[in-house]
Amino acid sequence: MPLFKKRAVGKPGEWYYCLEHKKVEEGPQCPAKDRFGPYASRAEAEHAMETARERNLEWENDPKWHDSSTRAEDG
Repeated sequence: MPLFKKRAVGKPGEWYYCLEHKKVEEGPQCPAKDRFGPYASRAEAEHAMETARERNLEWENDPKWHDSSTRAEDG
C-alpha cells in the first residue's frame, strides 16, 4: 500500500463531471477514468451526459465513421 495518495492536479476554474458519483466537481477530485472534462464552467459540466449523448448520435450518423463494406451489407 502506498504511503501517499497520488492526487490529480488541475487548474483553478476547471470543472469535471464524475461518472462514479454522478456529480459536478471543481478540479479533478476523482481518477481520470471516472470523469468527463475539463469544462470551462459548472453549467457545461452539469450537461456533460447530454453533450456525450448528442456527440454519440452525431458520430453514429456520420458517414465518415462507416466504411463502404458496412453500407453495402445494410443496403
